Amino acid sequence: MSPGIHTGADVREREEQYDIVVCGGGLAGLCAAVSAARHGAQVCLVQDRPVFGGNSSSEIRVPPQGAASFHAYARETGIISELLIEERARNHEEPTYDNGWINSIWDMVQYDMAMATPNLTFHLNTALTGVRMKDERTVESVIGRVQHAETELTLRADTFIDCTGDGIVAAFAGCEWRMGTEGRSEFGEPHAPVEASQAVMGSSIHFKAKDMGRPVPFTAPPWAVTYDNPDFFYKQGRWPGELRGGYWWIELSVPWHTIYDNERLRHELSRHVLGIWDWIKNRDPELKDYAANYALDWMGQVPGKRESRRIAGQYLMTEHDPLERKVFADEIAYGGWFVDLHEPGGLLAAFSERSAFEGHYSPYTAKSYVGPYGIPLRILIAKDKNNLMMAGRNVSVTHAALGTTRVMGTTALMGQAAGTAAAAAVREGVPIGSIPEQSIRNVQQMLLRDGCFLPNTINEDPGDMARSAIVRASSEAQLSGAAPAEEPSDKDALTQRRAQWIAVGSGRIDRLSVFLGNGTDSVQSVEARLYAVDHIWDYRTEPGTALAAAALSVEAGAERWVEWQLDLDVSALQGKYMRLDLLEQPHIHWRRSDTIEPGHVSASDQGNGQMRRFGTGVMLSFRVTPRQACYGAGQVLSGVTRPYRSANLWRSDPSEPLPQWLELSWEQPVVIGRVELTFPGHLLRDYRSCPALYRDPQCPMDVIVEAYVDGGWLVIGTITGNYQRQRHVTAEQPVTSDRLRITVLATNGDHSAAIYEVRCYSP
Repeated sequence: MSPGIHTGADVREREEQYDIVVCGGGLAGLCAAVSAARHGAQVCLVQDRPVFGGNSSSEIRVPPQGAASFHAYARETGIISELLIEERARNHEEPTYDNGWINSIWDMVQYDMAMATPNLTFHLNTALTGVRMKDERTVESVIGRVQHAETELTLRADTFIDCTGDGIVAAFAGCEWRMGTEGRSEFGEPHAPVEASQAVMGSSIHFKAKDMGRPVPFTAPPWAVTYDNPDFFYKQGRWPGELRGGYWWIELSVPWHTIYDNERLRHELSRHVLGIWDWIKNRDPELKDYAANYALDWMGQVPGKRESRRIAGQYLMTEHDPLERKVFADEIAYGGWFVDLHEPGGLLAAFSERSAFEGHYSPYTAKSYVGPYGIPLRILIAKDKNNLMMAGRNVSVTHAALGTTRVMGTTALMGQAAGTAAAAAVREGVPIGSIPEQSIRNVQQMLLRDGCFLPNTINEDPGDMARSAIVRASSEAQLSGAAPAEEPSDKDALTQRRAQWIAVGSGRIDRLSVFLGNGTDSVQSVEARLYAVDHIWDYRTEPGTALAAAALSVEAGAERWVEWQLDLDVSALQGKYMRLDLLEQPHIHWRRSDTIEPGHVSASDQGNGQMRRFGTGVMLSFRVTPRQACYGAGQVLSGVTRPYRSANLWRSDPSEPLPQWLELSWEQPVVIGRVELTFPGHLLRDYRSCPALYRDPQCPMDVIVEAYVDGGWLVIGTITGNYQRQRHVTAEQPVTSDRLRITVLATNGDHSAAIYEVRCYSP
């Protein structure tokens, strides 16, 4: 045969060996792979599509959301935070209302992180076709075929992490799994239907529209679905009023199978997208004129899945766990999305999701709202395999619990935890299944050091020398209150009970004042109560016996400050939160504030004995006398890197000019090799609230770290141009000193220097 002539297939075969293979390159898989590699494991990440990000990628365009969508200061941190901060800093495009706006910059931010991570190899466009088992309980390798490259890969490892969404590795390996909806009798879950079924939440395709500045006609193809009933949209919870982005409720599941009929679902969803756009452009009585200048700019062709297989783990998490905020000894992540269960059939059902249909303050919505809750490691470890983990929407939860754990902010945290635990198992030479019992405290401390937050765990790292230091600062801010917004809002009326958290930093509260208005022509009164609360997400309407109560009298006419004389000893609450509540009184307006004092949140009553975040995370106007010293230097050693049970933040006096410094000192000299810093910003709200090219003003930009050596300050590291939350400096040579100073030279706009945490390690 001549050199240029061949017959038959010529498939190339390659074998590779790693410590850990992560299957699936969505946010769970990417965070798992990066985390494990950063902790020294040799890692391979295999993904069946050309980009990372899963449902958040530019192919599907669902924005990563999580706890911050419902709770102030609850945004996920760690690797997912690094990615999202970087995306906002690089991206020229403003985020829109919801789905459809994500562009390729997000893909490249993720690709850049994967490229920059030592110990990490990845294979894109590689579909898994099988699993080889060493024995009944042990996965030996996964088999993948590289699309358009005629290459078959055999990837061997000691540990495998299934982040495929559909749980295909676990299915190939013979794991037990669930799919569909449990009946109410099985676990007694409030959201479970009476009868079990195979129905799952549906898949969606999104679109993006663009205002062209001139009329743009649209004619749907003949194969598109025809919509002609306004009630389908306006009376069934499918509001199409935001034209720039696609709609989550463009969703289908039954009668099709979410895995096997994926291509059919893609086609059917395309028919519905075009039909809905045709309705908006040509038939909708409210929107067709407004939509005249809009044109379709992009339409997805990859369905975004919500639910399929859920792999049986060492623990099965039910809906009761998040609703009751169960505390797990093996807590490794947290969630805070509501129990968001879409109706089987989606567009073919009477409505797509009940809370959208009934309203934000309906009884159903109230029982679906969950405060930030812990997630255990055991739901990430397959119960019937020795070396298989999972992260993402395929973890060990019931259908009802999946309603809150499935969103990408939460799955990214689970991915980072899985990668960290797997790397710990490699380092310690123990089976992954033993980590929840043998090494969970080590894994938790690794996650905290890497920037994650755990609701029931604080920094107790024995290697962190800062924990034994004495801290002082050049200045410290104090809380005096928040001025009223310049313009009133129609949401200022006390149509529900409303509350404002106040951090306590002094031994007394002599007086509280609130900025109130009375829209009637007679004197009105409103009941005020003051409570001690456990933390900023203590949403209990009645969190205990009130510290004080009073009826505040509000005169008719213009808005004014109304004083409440308290003369109250609150020394027992030093370093904690109290909550000021005004009860429902629709004739009274409590003006919100445009000011954001770090760590201070507000909430309103939603029924069911609990409150929920007010607005998007705003403060209500108040004054407190005396001023509260709640931003002291010692807060950087609280062990928590966000507002929670206290503000946990050192903040310099904003009236004092930068630079400002923070100093750690020890009774005896220590050997300093590395200083790790956690900065403020990027926590209060969902990242979609950040504009293009955003750098949080609170975040320090230029920082210098010095040690006191031989009677003078020696520079051991500098940080310039920063906008990320976590940074570190490493000394070129170890430095022996009894004093360390961190000086904030400039921020990204804020008048105060601020730091959440300082850690200090030997070489």
